[in-house]
Amino acid sequence: MASKKLTDAELGAWAGTIRAGQTVLEKIEAALKRRGLPPLAFYDVLLELSREPAGRLRLNELGGRVLLSKSNVTRLVDRLESEGLVVREACADDARGAFAVITPEGRALTRRMWSVYHDTLRACFFDLLDGRETARLAKLMRRVVAANR
Repeated sequence: MASKKLTDAELGAWAGTIRAGQTVLEKIEAALKRRGLPPLAFYDVLLELSREPAGRLRLNELGGRVLLSKSNVTRLVDRLESEGLVVREACADDARGAFAVITPEGRALTRRMWSVYHDTLRACFFDLLDGRETARLAKLMRRVVAANR
């Protein structure tokens, strides 16, 4: 089946989406590094854990939620655990399963990292858009995500 060729506008929109995301993430990573904070992957895991009422998720569920390196969640949790930011708990109903649980130190680090993340995201992304553009972009991205689940 022959597919319809992408237009220049479509190619530009796709490339712009990817480049914008990469550029902003690189800016956030650089800002975290300048402040002596861990990489964005740490924040991604800690944020997901901190969103849970009990501060814990099974490792396989955590892997499905993180936006960044899904394949390396176990190794990343190992690093977070060695730094006292999370602890592992055995899963009572599955001997092979484990939970990652955020510690108070992990919550404190998440707040410090959020400050840098927020300020950089604001300056490099949201300050460049007005409220209507932001709302429209959010609606478009929700549509794309929903259609591809």
